[in-house]
Amino acid sequence: MLKRLFDIVTALVGLLISSVIVVPTAVAVWLQDFHSPFYLGPRVARGGGTFKMVKLRSMMVRADKTGVDSTGANDPRITRVGRFIRSYKLDELTQLWNVLWGEMSLVGPRPQVKRDADLYTPEERRLLTVRPGITDFSSIVFADEGEILKNEPDPDLAYNQLIRPWKSRLGLFYIDNRNFWLDLNLLVTTVVAVISRDTALRRVSSLLGRLGAPPGLVQVALRKQRLVPQPPPGSDQILMSRG
Repeated sequence: MLKRLFDIVTALVGLLISSVIVVPTAVAVWLQDFHSPFYLGPRVARGGGTFKMVKLRSMMVRADKTGVDSTGANDPRITRVGRFIRSYKLDELTQLWNVLWGEMSLVGPRPQVKRDADLYTPEERRLLTVRPGITDFSSIVFADEGEILKNEPDPDLAYNQLIRPWKSRLGLFYIDNRNFWLDLNLLVTTVVAVISRDTALRRVSSLLGRLGAPPGLVQVALRKQRLVPQPPPGSDQILMSRG
């Protein structure tokens, strides 16, 4: 109850404050091609249903029809204004509407497209037992997801081998340890990440360590080591394709 009340109040205040950034950015997106500046992206909701996540559109119209879900930093579908939006994560500000409507929370595992959620192992499906969030451990640790996938010939395959296993582990660890204090810490760290990514990563790693996370998870949070293919939680084999 406290979490939901905090979500509602913060979302209302956040929408009011962020409007000074969102409105002119939306106008800039519209002026590019005279199409809607917003994209309602289908995402998997708590319980396995679907909802439409509100985002400032950063890609060309109908980019979601190309069959590629993961996006590298050099993806040709990203528009000029879209690169600015993605650089500063402005598309996440409009997701406060989803928080207000109860489809998302401020803190929780990031919502996934159905094709990714369909690949979940039984263990990963625990991620669908809570409201998806705007930020969490993985949002901070993998804020550079586009750069990781930048030169990959198959971004979807690289995502499932390099990023998804760790994002899922971080999300599951959050679920097992979530409380109001942890949510506040993650919100503060998300703000810190805007100013200093290195400081934010150290905060995440330290927080994971204090909460008793496995050493491998604590280390990957620092992002000092090269990412290598890993099996997803609940699986003993590396996912080699999008089945």
